[in-house]
Amino acid sequence: MAKKVLVALSGGVDSSVAVHLLREKGYEVAGLVMKMSPVHDKVVEAAKKSAEQLGIPLIIRDLQEEFKREIIDFFASEYLSGRTPSPCVRCNPRIKFKYLLDTAIENGFDFIATGHYAKILYEDGVYKLTFSESEARDQSYMLAGLGQDVLSKLLLPISDYEKPKVREIAKSIGLECHDAPDSEENCFVTDNDYALYIEKNYRTSDEGDFISPEGKVCGKHKGILHYTIGQRKGLGIALGKPAYVTDIDPVTNEVRLGYEKAQVTKVLIENVSETFDGAIANGMRAKCKLRSTGKLLDCVVELTDDGAVLHLDLPTARVSNGQAAAIYAEGFVLGNGTICGGN
Repeated sequence: MAKKVLVALSGGVDSSVAVHLLREKGYEVAGLVMKMSPVHDKVVEAAKKSAEQLGIPLIIRDLQEEFKREIIDFFASEYLSGRTPSPCVRCNPRIKFKYLLDTAIENGFDFIATGHYAKILYEDGVYKLTFSESEARDQSYMLAGLGQDVLSKLLLPISDYEKPKVREIAKSIGLECHDAPDSEENCFVTDNDYALYIEKNYRTSDEGDFISPEGKVCGKHKGILHYTIGQRKGLGIALGKPAYVTDIDPVTNEVRLGYEKAQVTKVLIENVSETFDGAIANGMRAKCKLRSTGKLLDCVVELTDDGAVLHLDLPTARVSNGQAAAIYAEGFVLGNGTICGGN
């Protein structure tokens, strides 16, 4: 009897081709589309279209309440506290893969699958997450919060392909989504104006002082939720030469500026998770990635009572608190944590 796979189907080209490749390998496949906000109506319709063209059954699951509680409310709270969250990194273990796996188990599926660009290898008795063949598309950073419960059941069919090849496959089998644009980074703020979204749906943040590189008040900012570390554009002040946001202080409600981006050699992280037990060891040499499109940075990991410190070999531009740091060693993803400081 063919093994059954439940695929997270968005109607986009990656997840649709994942379905096709699994069926080519002899799996019995069904799709699951998750409605996470009112914006996701178009995702549901796209998934219906792909499921119809692929000839597979589709489960529709309404997760708007769970998504709002776990992701949107948290997203707004973080920005209003002067942090810059990574909603997709948080969503993957808490919503997307949690309910994909739950739905698969409830309905008798053997595996789950998505259209992510990453690989899973079984080695030393555990399932390990590693890079996809496509360096440009690799999404291992986004999946670094997943544990063995998910990784042991997860299939990633497009991990060996480059995006043009995926589109070519989609076109060859007649999928309308073959030329669909890539999905947006933030799936519930359609115009990417997150500050306006928060002000409209939650509250505004109070005006406060800009502090110049010389330590003096040099203007008024319009609320800390409008700024992020390293930002240069849109500050609305003139200091005679370009200035960057180097710090955001939610206690004093100050946004501090510098003429160069702030550099750090230590990155503090909290809420550390591992892709398998014992993956991250105190004192180990590793690599870390501090943003989804960032480079791998050499570091030494120091475990602490409430998280870890990543001691970087070389200084790097400071990243906003609230962003995710993924930890790698020997080509595998070991886990991640939330950046909560650095110097």
